[in-house]
Amino acid sequence: MEPVSLDNLSILYQSSDFIVVNKHWDVRIDSKMWYEKLTLQSQLRYRFPELADPDTYYGFRFCHQLDFSTSGALCVALNKAAAGSAYKCFKERMVTKAYLALVRGHVQEARRTIRYAIGKNTTEGLTHMMCIEGTEGCENPKPCQSELIVLEHGLYSGDPVTKVILQPLTGRTHQLRVHCSAVGHPIVGDFTYSHKQDGAPYRMMLHAYYLRIPTSKELIEVSAPDPFVPALDSHWAPQRATRRLDEVIQELKGAGVRTAEEDRRDGSREKPGPEIPCPAERSEAEEQRAVCARWLSEWGLE
Repeated sequence: MEPVSLDNLSILYQSSDFIVVNKHWDVRIDSKMWYEKLTLQSQLRYRFPELADPDTYYGFRFCHQLDFSTSGALCVALNKAAAGSAYKCFKERMVTKAYLALVRGHVQEARRTIRYAIGKNTTEGLTHMMCIEGTEGCENPKPCQSELIVLEHGLYSGDPVTKVILQPLTGRTHQLRVHCSAVGHPIVGDFTYSHKQDGAPYRMMLHAYYLRIPTSKELIEVSAPDPFVPALDSHWAPQRATRRLDEVIQELKGAGVRTAEEDRRDGSREKPGPEIPCPAERSEAEEQRAVCARWLSEWGLE
């Protein structure tokens, strides 16, 4: 991608209800700091001034979040009804998201499920970070799960790295970054979760590659072009391929569709009595309610 500027916003999908952008790395979605003038919100206002909604604080409604350092597909709802239909998909686990990453070292397993509860780090000087359960100062850890699938082994600037697909099955802050670091394969260029060691690469190598949101209004399905190819980054030298990217995406898409259908069938069946959610379900439900309350108060949907 070209260097970020106000006028070089990349659009992956556009309709009367939604826009999906290819967010640049090292750009905030929004900011209340007066000195941070270049944000995704400001790019959207510059490109689509007629679409900004004066009833919202920033002008545009983001259906989900991406970290400052992460690039890739990000969906924007253009009205309250569209925002509500997108939120319903997230709430009912109908959304499929997959990230591309380069991680340090050669991951030996072809596929790995990572389950570490993640909480807020309350240690002085580290309060901007998240941490796994058992870490000193880890507050309120909640169950999290991520899937890691190996695509290629190779070298980055001469050091061993692995190109992987990452799929977050829960939605904790910094989840993929924390999980990769916890299993000994931090994301290339992730200064924060490499104990401030990995600062040489020009960016953090995490990219939101695939997004599928089957809203009641329309099916949103996009791929943000893969930035981790030698033609775009000569430091990356693939050596051995394990899986094809397109095959993995089809596999994840199929699994996501089946899961959503099963959830809908289960939800339609009568139950003999109220169920007590397991700790993972309970903690995630609490986060969802908090997110929902925040979104609904801004969107006026309550």
